[in-house]
Amino acid sequence: MAPNNSIPNTLSLLGVPIEVGASQKGALMGPAALRTAGLVPLLESLGYAVEDRGDLALRDLTFVGDGAVPPNCKFYREIQGWIIETSRRAYDIARSGALPIFLGGDHSLSMGSVNGVARHWAEQGRELFVLWLDAHADYNTPATTITGNMHGMSGAFLCGEPGLDSLLAGHPRAAIPSGRLALFGLRSVDKLEKELLAQRDVWIADMRRIDEFGVAVLMRDFIARVKERRGVLHVSLDVDFLDPLTAPGVGTTVQGGATYREAHLVMELLHDSGLVRSLDLVELNPFLDVRGLTARTMVELVGSLFGQQVNDRPTPTNAVA
Repeated sequence: MAPNNSIPNTLSLLGVPIEVGASQKGALMGPAALRTAGLVPLLESLGYAVEDRGDLALRDLTFVGDGAVPPNCKFYREIQGWIIETSRRAYDIARSGALPIFLGGDHSLSMGSVNGVARHWAEQGRELFVLWLDAHADYNTPATTITGNMHGMSGAFLCGEPGLDSLLAGHPRAAIPSGRLALFGLRSVDKLEKELLAQRDVWIADMRRIDEFGVAVLMRDFIARVKERRGVLHVSLDVDFLDPLTAPGVGTTVQGGATYREAHLVMELLHDSGLVRSLDLVELNPFLDVRGLTARTMVELVGSLFGQQVNDRPTPTNAVA
């Protein structure tokens, strides 16, 4: 099967095994689990050239170590090192013409991945939109956070909210307007975070709206918004977007998430749109998984995003005709 002509033929994988942004350890094993679940051969079977750039490591990072640290930001300096290097690599991959896929790692990595690709698309005169598939808004700031966990501040950082201005330590910043952030699958928001979102024009499809209108109607509405602006799209897929029964391998489970088929429909519609130019796969915690179920599910969703159709999927050997 030939890839969607609107999507670059080369996909570039980069592991970002950061876990200190979350409250539970284990997400650093996410990139290895995704590879073990067959991510590369699946993408190659769909006709893409796949280059695996390995994983970032602590030795690759630059730690600033000076200046004031914002309050209520756990592991700020370490996360700062990860974000600076992830942003640099994201920019380089996007500029090469490949489509970057970032394998996480917790959701704080998106502060770097989105910043880097946004910088590239700004240079091309294109608007980058971000689709945040997540149970949580991740729109806390140091002033609103309850936990101090920085994976819950990623969206706020990307939209230039105050309090995290020093995170890139002078490296290029490419914040996006809040109107270009879309939260899809939302069902857990902190009180002060909710008040902040109410003051912004973030596009939100929480699970109530999804229940009322359905995945297809809402996704087509969002896709139309991006196309109207001649924009491109970064997809940030958090495991907890899915219902825990489908994807138990995450430390932030919230009941009532997207079903297996709803999630695949999201990916199929995104593929049909031809808008996706970069992707995060975050918060996979193999330590909490059940026999690799979540890793396999995430890989299958990536398959749908890059063109695998329902009738292309192999029939399980134990299926009954």
